[in-house]
Amino acid sequence: MKKRVKAPFFEIGPKSYLYGDKVFSLAMAAERAANRYQVDVLFTAPFTEIRRISEAVNRVIVLAPHMDAIRPGRGVASILPEALKAAGTQGVLLNHCEKPLNFGRLVETVQRADELELMTVVCAGSLREAVAVAGLSPDVMIVEPPELVGTGKAASSDVISQVVRTIRSVSPETLVLTAAGVSNGQDVYQNILAGADGTGASSGIACAEDPEGMVEEMVRALRSAYDERALKTCRIS
Repeated sequence: MKKRVKAPFFEIGPKSYLYGDKVFSLAMAAERAANRYQVDVLFTAPFTEIRRISEAVNRVIVLAPHMDAIRPGRGVASILPEALKAAGTQGVLLNHCEKPLNFGRLVETVQRADELELMTVVCAGSLREAVAVAGLSPDVMIVEPPELVGTGKAASSDVISQVVRTIRSVSPETLVLTAAGVSNGQDVYQNILAGADGTGASSGIACAEDPEGMVEEMVRALRSAYDERALKTCRIS
């Protein structure tokens, strides 16, 4: 059965900033924060760490950072979806700006993930691309302007609100994550208050002076912002 994520949620992607035991320790910090604040945390693990992390966590949802739309057989150095699932992967991150797919290949890969009941977390770098990707009905969409990725400069609240409205008009069931440039708890807070279902960080966590402490700060801010947003909605209604 496909793993389902619910709002509010947080995604951590250490990319290649960290490796080995440091990645594992970060995943354990994510597990503690997920339990403490009762939120879903997606952890996009390096391929080499997927099995170790997936066997050690309960609340954290382990994603692979990519996969290929191949089937068992030939394919040296390709990433086989079945192998990812056997290693404990619960979902897959696709079309990140650092690992882009053309649209035809993205369609094929989303279909392969759906066949195996893997959660699909698909990236888009612009509102126009987001509309096209939303038509595939992924479980989660990450909308990140490439020029903001890794810069520490977050998108404005108006941009986030527009992104959320646009995607929901195309695929109401798809959850929306906005994240580029998130570098502290305040950035997380603003993303959620602006209407995003989730947010996340890569360099903002991996390059922090205390990565595990930053996980705690950001997930705490996520929970606080979502609860505040829910309270405001109740007051308005």
